[in-house]
Amino acid sequence: MPKQIIQTDRAPAAIGTYSQAVKVGDTVYLSGQIPLDPVSMQLVNARIDDEIHQVFKNLSAVAEAAGGSLGDLVKLNVFLTDLTHFAKVSEIMAQYVPQPYPARAAIGVASLPRGARVEADAVLVLGG
Repeated sequence: MPKQIIQTDRAPAAIGTYSQAVKVGDTVYLSGQIPLDPVSMQLVNARIDDEIHQVFKNLSAVAEAAGGSLGDLVKLNVFLTDLTHFAKVSEIMAQYVPQPYPARAAIGVASLPRGARVEADAVLVLGG
């Protein structure tokens, strides 16, 4: 099955050797998103809430470019430099992701690119 590279200017451009997402059949693999503003490429990090919202906005933009939405999520991985922010991630996630919620993991990490405090990657299945 051929793969399709997904790219949108509504999400930050890749800052490394990766694609924003790759679609294979009805499955879309979204690369990790940190809270970068897609226009300025600067971190949106005044508050942890701002970071979390920007991550979900970025994921949503890539999902839409692939022909889906965050309602198509089947798996979400959230990486946090401080796991005490996990409840805030859940609260904000509910504003972007409808029920039934996807499978999810929360992973505590020592650091993230550009000093971000949160990053998330995901898998979508379209048309289901």
